[in-house]
Amino acid sequence: MDPTGHADPDMKAVLDALRSLDPKPIEDCTVAEARQQPTPADAVRKLMSDPAFSARPSLELEAVRTEDIMIPGATGSNPARVYTPQGEGPFPLILYFHGGGWVLADLDTYDATPRSIAAQSRAIVVSAHYRQAPEHRLPAAHEDAFAAWRWVVEQAPKLCGDAGKIAVMGESAGANLAINVAIHARDTGVRMPMHQALIYPVASNNIVSISYEENRNARPLNKPMMLWFLHNVINSESDLTSSLIDVVSADLSRLPPAVVVTAGIDPLRSDGEKLAQKLHSAGVPVEHRNYRGATHEFFGMAAVVQAARDAQAFVSLAQRQAFGGAPL
Repeated sequence: MDPTGHADPDMKAVLDALRSLDPKPIEDCTVAEARQQPTPADAVRKLMSDPAFSARPSLELEAVRTEDIMIPGATGSNPARVYTPQGEGPFPLILYFHGGGWVLADLDTYDATPRSIAAQSRAIVVSAHYRQAPEHRLPAAHEDAFAAWRWVVEQAPKLCGDAGKIAVMGESAGANLAINVAIHARDTGVRMPMHQALIYPVASNNIVSISYEENRNARPLNKPMMLWFLHNVINSESDLTSSLIDVVSADLSRLPPAVVVTAGIDPLRSDGEKLAQKLHSAGVPVEHRNYRGATHEFFGMAAVVQAARDAQAFVSLAQRQAFGGAPL
């Protein structure tokens, strides 16, 4: 059964555009081949170039300035992109990590989300790349993510940022990195983020969850793809029990307030649901919203998908409130 059959019409248009680009199934690819496959972001660009499709790019995004820089990782330097909204600083800061299963994607693939969040949350967003598997397996990406956090905290004034107002955010594997940054900051006595935005996070080692079974054949993410990602990132089976992967088994107490976004047509939906429940049980203020007719990767598709516009508005409002600002 195709679980995308009940996708929202605009979401289905993206899936159809992606299918037309004829991507090879990631689980059938070598890593090198997988990194060359068309992405959902490519499908969005195709739709936006189609005169017959009604795209809604936001004019305010044009006012977001970007600068590509290098920042320290755990063992060297990594690329980063700084998104600065229009206006006078200092601005709040958000450290953002992109998705891609710790194996695929880069700052360009995930340009849409940090650009939109910078505009809507009136914050500087630092999108930080990290070492990827299988060349650099667990915990390389997590070490780089925490190095990026330390750097943002230290460099906030030079970025025209408010050092007292810094948050984390991520999508998919990047959301896993974001919450692990918060956990590690708490455990090491480093300044913690004041807020977490966790978009369809990888948060569990349960690959037989309800959503994994419902969406085993979904697009653009399915169960075989997730198994492929995990195979490439772990050193051995024992890594699957690490709290870096199985976040829901970690001590989640005394973490900053969080929002969790999930998609109905996504193997990771149950991960996000369970993480939100665990955060709540640990006494962490958390808001969770599920977008039933959306798929994995929908969040950055605001130009063409209404659910993405709604989800971005939900997240950016929570971020502005965390930073102490009034709603726009």
